[in-house]
Amino acid sequence: MTSTRPIRALLRGLEVLHVLNQHNGATVSEVASAIDLPRTTTYRILETLCHAGYAYRAAIDERYRLTILVRGLSDGFDDEAWVTQIARPYMNQLCSELVWPVAIATLSGSTMLVRQTTDHRSPLAVEKRGPGFRVALLGSASGICYLSFCPREQREALLDLLSRSRKPEDQSANINRKKISDLLVETKKRGYAAWRRARRVSDEISLAVPVIARDRLLAALSMRFSSTAVPEAEAVQRFIPRLKQAAQQIGQEFIEQSDRDAMIDGPPRSMPGTGSV
Repeated sequence: MTSTRPIRALLRGLEVLHVLNQHNGATVSEVASAIDLPRTTTYRILETLCHAGYAYRAAIDERYRLTILVRGLSDGFDDEAWVTQIARPYMNQLCSELVWPVAIATLSGSTMLVRQTTDHRSPLAVEKRGPGFRVALLGSASGICYLSFCPREQREALLDLLSRSRKPEDQSANINRKKISDLLVETKKRGYAAWRRARRVSDEISLAVPVIARDRLLAALSMRFSSTAVPEAEAVQRFIPRLKQAAQQIGQEFIEQSDRDAMIDGPPRSMPGTGSV
């Protein structure tokens, strides 16, 4: 199958949008220098963006800035989707280094929704799971991890919801609330969650760590492996530091992305008269 040649003008337009997104206003010369384009070409792209309503040129300083219309380009792309996109390269790197499958999951109702996995990359993934796979809050490392690190009010609300569930995997919330609370306290104290699932040949163990941006819990990053191939104590020593490092990098990149988005929402972009001046 032959690949389609990219549209160079579109690529250049996206590069210009990226430059404007990084600066609170930029001149034609500054944009041209940033993406190594002739001033005349850069000027035409900037004026085209103004004509389309995505940018405007301020008369006071002749700098081009983005308009609020740019926010519409990200409609439907929620925080969980951002986390997934940011996490993907870190997950692939983890899988390359440690071979075992890695996944990232976010809260969805009263379950954890797997947003992305490296099962297709890992030769050690016995069961190939893909995005959309759901796991129980009280029946998975990701769920235990989320419950352990989420705000207390949210945790109590989720446990109350699970206690009224008729699903077998949720029944423990109604059987021994104190035991669950002790487990969550211990999990948060040690910084990771562990879950063992019995299988015919060998038990499957999952380890999960929280992905946090500032004080906000975004997701749980997990890895699963065979207890026969890697004893749990050894896995904790080998895998947890790398999982925590990747989770921290994902969280930090999410913060940086959020800060860039916040700049787009600043006063210069919401001023009236956002067409070309």
